[in-house]
Amino acid sequence: MAFPSDRVRLNVGGELFETTTTTLSVAGRDSMLGALIDSHWNRPPSSGANSAPEYFLDRNPACFSVLLDLLRSGELHLPPSLPERLLLREASFYGLLPLVRAARWGPLDGNRLRYSTSISGTAPGDGISISASPSGGCCVAHGPILHVYDWTFVEQPPITLDYQRINSAAFLDPSHILLTARGMALFSSSSSELLHRFHVRHENQLRSFTAGALSFNHTDSKIFASCKGRYNEYGIGVWDQNSGLQTDFFYELPDCPVGDSDSLQWLDSPKCLISATLFPKTEHCYIALLDFREKNVVWSWTDTVSDDKRVLDVVAMEDNHSVCVVNQYDDLGFLDLRMNGGGVRWSSRSKLTKVKGRRNVNEEELCYPRLASHGGQLFLAMNDTVSVFSGPEFVHTSTLRKSEGGAICDFSIGGDRLFALHSEENVFDVWETPPASSPML
Repeated sequence: MAFPSDRVRLNVGGELFETTTTTLSVAGRDSMLGALIDSHWNRPPSSGANSAPEYFLDRNPACFSVLLDLLRSGELHLPPSLPERLLLREASFYGLLPLVRAARWGPLDGNRLRYSTSISGTAPGDGISISASPSGGCCVAHGPILHVYDWTFVEQPPITLDYQRINSAAFLDPSHILLTARGMALFSSSSSELLHRFHVRHENQLRSFTAGALSFNHTDSKIFASCKGRYNEYGIGVWDQNSGLQTDFFYELPDCPVGDSDSLQWLDSPKCLISATLFPKTEHCYIALLDFREKNVVWSWTDTVSDDKRVLDVVAMEDNHSVCVVNQYDDLGFLDLRMNGGGVRWSSRSKLTKVKGRRNVNEEELCYPRLASHGGQLFLAMNDTVSVFSGPEFVHTSTLRKSEGGAICDFSIGGDRLFALHSEENVFDVWETPPASSPML
């Protein structure tokens, strides 16, 4: 009887595995295993009439056993004796990293986030900011140096700005990082190679400028950055993501300090940009919704002289047409983007965000609170804790606290991970969401 044509033997590092082409096809045609069985790419090795074709792969058999089980069952089970980094290396060779990630982590949900690991940095000083990559990696700024980690937390060559302090860093996509300092530039996230310098033109002449906050409109391929220059280059510059050429500039208007913006956020629905200038850069917070088509401010808010609740961070909640702010008392406030000139609806969260049994944090270690939004949820980093708020009323639903690295000076969400950078010990924590149908590893 002839051997079934669907069956395949693989000799991996001297250990025999037998499977089917149907199972291997789960890897996808673009993977190494998919190409192995694709007649357009590879000719099967000769074999007898009663034997399955056999391939030899000089790789780790223990890792292959785990990956083959993933192709068969859709579940990832990692034995305690097998290092995860070794499995990720082998998965990369076979082209199975997307499948491993899908089985390892589900979509980010603040209420299901679980502590994964802590990474100690290599820079001599404390980190000042962290930015997540869409692929699950991140970068950490230390003065003039940016340390870059891929999604397996292997550190890539650092980016150095020759004694210029980094103002902001963000991933344009998994392969490219934008840095702002005295100017703005694009770098490779894997090699740290300088790829492009962004210029500002005023009256048909190139001008020097200092760039600050960053934001992106990926739908229309635009980059936004706050800018300050010697002449009239105060405002927000716009560049094309593909060509790198300047396409627009929103100049400062009276009582509209957008050139000093600490935070920029593009909103798809109104096709406008939120700009916020915050303490300590300015004495009073200024938040504006900018329409670049008409070059005007369509909504704005500033705190009053008598208001002792100083706004320290801002994030727009586009789904419910509001802007969330946080003050020095750990209170959350909400501004309605549909009401120009309206007041803040404050809601005290202090009692909710304090955790019983929490370690004492030295007053000198306290960092400014930080806000972020993701998937309709609101995230607040205060001292050494990240609190999650959910639902239309943003009820406190979860608390994240793990590392002993001191207060959280910055945090960032990207892909399927949340990164929290601590003010001490140069360490950042990684939080991930396990898939609902699979056991936690």
